[in-house]
Amino acid sequence: MRLYLLALNPTDSVTEGFLPAAERLGLSVTVLTDRPDAHREAYRGLAAPPEVLGCEVRDFREVVGAVSRHHAPDAVFSNSDHLQTQTALAADYFGLPAKDWRATLRAKNKAQFRRHLSAAGLDAVRALELAPGQPVSELDPPYPCVVKPREGVASEDVALVADAAELAAHCAAVRRRRPQDALVVEEFLEGELHTLETLGDTARRRVLGGFRTRLSPPPHFVEEALEFVAEHPAPVVDQVLAQLDALGVGFGACHTEFVVQPDGRARIVEVNYRAIGDQCDLMLAELLDIPYFELVLRVHLGEALPDDLGARTGTHGHNRPVLADRAGTLTAAPPAQEHEEDGVRLVYRPFRPVGEHHEHHRTNRDYLGVVWAVGADRTAVDGAVDRFLAANRWEITP
Repeated sequence: MRLYLLALNPTDSVTEGFLPAAERLGLSVTVLTDRPDAHREAYRGLAAPPEVLGCEVRDFREVVGAVSRHHAPDAVFSNSDHLQTQTALAADYFGLPAKDWRATLRAKNKAQFRRHLSAAGLDAVRALELAPGQPVSELDPPYPCVVKPREGVASEDVALVADAAELAAHCAAVRRRRPQDALVVEEFLEGELHTLETLGDTARRRVLGGFRTRLSPPPHFVEEALEFVAEHPAPVVDQVLAQLDALGVGFGACHTEFVVQPDGRARIVEVNYRAIGDQCDLMLAELLDIPYFELVLRVHLGEALPDDLGARTGTHGHNRPVLADRAGTLTAAPPAQEHEEDGVRLVYRPFRPVGEHHEHHRTNRDYLGVVWAVGADRTAVDGAVDRFLAANRWEITP
């Protein structure tokens, strides 16, 4: 059976998650990407490296053409934020199981996402769209408000602004970097940030749990730590799922971020219609002790989820990124490693190689690496992460 996997950058979700899962399922994998050299290099050390073909994957017409010229597909899949709509359209063209392309578009386009939920009468977040070149003075947003690229990811160029002067300054800075991108200026949703992780087949959707997320202080929104939450309160989950239903989101993997306000309202911050990233998907599979990546691929192959996933309970998980605090060259950092001790499994994965220079983004792109641990005892898990961070050093030379 042939799986076509659409990708931009090679990620740990692909190299450590989906490709090994595809091999275990006996699938032949063809990676379609506009960066074939980077992918071939990333897969060089794998026991069964996939076939890699160059393709303008942001254009679904090019994807359809590339697949049509090659082997007949049994599944077309992507875990990229940027490629969900293209993947859905291509899979649908070949009559394969797929996410609804309208739902993927609503999830990706944050302005359309807000309009659709408001029209459905579920949550009217005040949100304004700022087209490229449109004067900021034409907007009358509620302050404080959040500015974000309409189709952005990884908290990049997202900021909380207090007044019209800050709004104008931030929009001007973003436009210098990305002049062709539309922006969204929306009401600030106060409350502790949580996530809901779901997986669905063509008939039903399962809730796998979620995470409690600690963010950096305003005005930026960098994820600094995530702790697993096996079950959010039922009324909260029901509200989030109702909003996902209105958006048409159900099939496949989905990672939804939301806050709960003092009046009990669960308000979605954004829907990432793919598996959670930054090693949290690998941690989730370990926490629940389920073949998570195989299950995701199986639904795209047209299989139903089992009646009982057999998910383990009573396990704690802690994911902690290591963040750069300034621009410069990474001159010292620990290597990738993993070990198990006293019932705690700990994994560290570097995100930047030593010797590489980066600017300071004040987003998730500042991650130098991620350490995560799972185990039955919360104190032991948290302590293992703390000890690893204290015992290692990351040095940045300006």
